Amino acid sequence: QVQLVESGGGLVQVGGSLRLSCAASGSTFSNYAMHWFRQAPGNEREFVAAIAWPGDSTYYGISMKGRFTISRDGAKNTVALQMNSLKPEDTAVYFCAARRSAYYSPQSGAMDYWGKGTLVTVSS
Repeated sequence: QVQLVESGGGLVQVGGSLRLSCAASGSTFSNYAMHWFRQAPGNEREFVAAIAWPGDSTYYGISMKGRFTISRDGAKNTVALQMNSLKPEDTAVYFCAARRSAYYSPQSGAMDYWGKGTLVTVSS
């Protein structure tokens, strides 16, 4: 059974950094496009970043470019999201998601598997 488990969320001040991690199990995820989405209260789920093969190409939501970095460790079946220069509007529950495809999608409905999420709170 496929499982995605996020970790690394917490409380951070404006301008600070956090590193989220997603541990994947139950399949060989090297052939999956791995994603991060986030959802703030009252908002729709929003695309954050994705990493896809071949070549581990990376993709980012507009407001994340230059601040967030997604990476993958194929040997450990983990995906990380390094978040820098955090803003109050980055406060949300962050979800790891996997798509059984070589290609990423910014649409949450295109994902095949989801983690339960980890809360990130950016305080001013």
